[in-house]
Amino acid sequence: MTSKKNALGKGLGALLESAKTDITSKPNTSNNNQAGLISRINIESIATNPFQPRIDFEKNSLLELSKSIKEHGIIQPITVRKMGRDNFQIISGERRFQASKIAQINEIPCYIRIADDKEMLEMAIVENIQRKDLNAIEIGLSYKRLIDECQLTHEDLSKKVSKDRSTISNFLRLLKLPVEIQKSVRDGEISMGHARALLSLNSDNDMINAFGKIKSDNLSVRSSEELLRKKVSAKKNILKPLSTYENRMQNDIAFSLKSKVQIKKSSKGNGKIIIDFKNQDHLNEILDNFDQ
Repeated sequence: MTSKKNALGKGLGALLESAKTDITSKPNTSNNNQAGLISRINIESIATNPFQPRIDFEKNSLLELSKSIKEHGIIQPITVRKMGRDNFQIISGERRFQASKIAQINEIPCYIRIADDKEMLEMAIVENIQRKDLNAIEIGLSYKRLIDECQLTHEDLSKKVSKDRSTISNFLRLLKLPVEIQKSVRDGEISMGHARALLSLNSDNDMINAFGKIKSDNLSVRSSEELLRKKVSAKKNILKPLSTYENRMQNDIAFSLKSKVQIKKSSKGNGKIIIDFKNQDHLNEILDNFDQ
């Protein structure tokens, strides 16, 4: 008699039974007798997914899930693809798979699909993005893989994951952060809001210094944005020293106009020339020079 733990609920079985036709890859006649079915598969016959977008599985969370699996069994089957005789690879559900191994479960219920590598990558990433609480860096990496390895445009990707293009761009921009900051986002030490604020700075050193301040002072996202806004503003106001030629020209213009002249140039190369005048007559005299 099948134990209660190993039984798949009739409601869930009926629900997934309707998904038998959800085979998105090219048919393989040798596997058609199993594709789309729910089967109990020996855990030793299942390999992990090389395309898995999740980098880390929180240890305590896995232990809690393994205890639940010991008591209640696996409620939601994992999804695998058939690779050969008694050889399967996970498409989605790796967290349940890892927890089952900890719980020393011999067999787990699996929904079998057929997929080539490109479809495998797309299915694994899209399912995980939509169903799992991936951190912002993992989502950014997942989007990048879909773009780079599956040759998806931003518009195609937007449709695949049901997100607008600006949201996708925001996640992708996080990958431009220094590794130290990416790791902090991944580990939940700072939020995506903090990370996006740091991207307003131009250099890695500036980002890392500001990141240290945000962490040490435990700044909120709003306080971080205000701090970085001031840093960006101050950076713009830093004047670049004049070259010997520019100093000479400044003095020559001052001598010609009989007035104090200042050339101010920012670190980006833009700037202004300031000409002082004492009164209206002095201003008219200066302006007369430009009419000549």
